[in-house]
Amino acid sequence: MNVDRLVEVLPRQSGAVGFDLEADSLYRYAERICLIQVCFEDEVHLIDPIGEESMTPLVEWLKTAEIWMHGADYDMSLMLKEWGFVPPVMYDTQIAAQLLGHERFGYASLVEQYFDITLSKSSQKADWGKRPLSAKMQEYACNDVRYLLPLANQVRQRLSDLGREHWFLESCEAARHRVIDREAEEKELWRINGSGKLRPRGLVFLRHLWEWRDQEASAWNKPSFMVANNKQLISWADSLAQSYPLDLPPKFRPDRKRRLEEAIDRAKEVPEDQWPQRPKRERREKDDHFDRKVAELVKKRNSVASELGIDPSVIAPRAALERHVAEDGQSEGVFLNWQQEVLEI
Repeated sequence: MNVDRLVEVLPRQSGAVGFDLEADSLYRYAERICLIQVCFEDEVHLIDPIGEESMTPLVEWLKTAEIWMHGADYDMSLMLKEWGFVPPVMYDTQIAAQLLGHERFGYASLVEQYFDITLSKSSQKADWGKRPLSAKMQEYACNDVRYLLPLANQVRQRLSDLGREHWFLESCEAARHRVIDREAEEKELWRINGSGKLRPRGLVFLRHLWEWRDQEASAWNKPSFMVANNKQLISWADSLAQSYPLDLPPKFRPDRKRRLEEAIDRAKEVPEDQWPQRPKRERREKDDHFDRKVAELVKKRNSVASELGIDPSVIAPRAALERHVAEDGQSEGVFLNWQQEVLEI
């Protein structure tokens, strides 16, 4: 069924639809949506956005739809980057499972727990940008949404029985806004995980190494980790800052090594007054009162979590509790309404 015909039969405004996306982030520099899975009633449809067919009718339909996904954070980022928006009504069965206290809340685990069906994970890391898709890949893709709506019905009913449905609705809306806000932030992308330990001289090398890697990955049309992973970049930047020799892979291409050396030379020429600075972190003086208040909140949170049978971090991560205390009991913007409700703060 083509996109136009599918959109004609899809429900609008009312009527749940299971939705999933497959991308090629493990195989290409610029990730793209490679497959769209749609499930409603008992039907599953696969849509190929790589072909010449326009996705505009489907994108427009999404603006009026009630979508159910599982672990939707990455998918919402893909939609925002490729389609420029996140559907206004997005429910996530992973969030539901966490609010129900499931310790294993992956999609396959939940399908096994609720329906006693074991799903294959054989195509989990497949190259979804290749065509044609194998029968095994198509079956995997269909199964990714085939049980989504029955699972949604089960978890939503349990949430309702426990009086937690409003927790779920608020949490899903908050997840949408986190993705939107995150994508809108201006970031220095080269400040990768682990860069905080580097001093300014190391940071200037890291920035040039990251830019070199990005250019190499773009020209090669492969993910950046296939050029060099983040751990390697941090290690190289640290070594260069201390004038130690680089530990390069033995089969490093000569032309790539040459461009790396040129990037390092450019980094060495950056004047010290232009070196990137380490992010300033607010240092809190030792405060027994603060520590005691946080400890009391953590104890209270853990007790509430135990009574509710859910992970304490779902109610509030420690960072949120510390912020609450540091801001003299400020809760707005720190906790969701339901979190304040159960913590009684």
